[in-house]
Amino acid sequence: MIEIYLYGKLRRFAENSSPIGDSVIRLEPLAGETSLALLQRAGIPLGELHHVFLNGNLLVTRNRMAPWLRYPQARADVWRWDDDVVVKPGDRLGLFGEDMPSLVV
Repeated sequence: MIEIYLYGKLRRFAENSSPIGDSVIRLEPLAGETSLALLQRAGIPLGELHHVFLNGNLLVTRNRMAPWLRYPQARADVWRWDDDVVVKPGDRLGLFGEDMPSLVV
């Protein structure tokens, strides 16, 4: 099972969209499925994502300052949205939309 934690306006895609408590989607990954393919299958528009964390490490961002703030990174180039990674059971994704820029600024 993969857990997708949603923050800010992205909470609306989870069953519990309340700002109190966690807004989480749980899905079984398909064999060889990538993080972005999983998010598309969950019905989350990729265009609304601003930062994606994989197991607490920054996977991809639209913010040019993020790496300089010393967030642990899942890979060297966190600006490449077209270079996805395969997810596996037990992984956790954290999704932040454009309304949550204070996390990296």
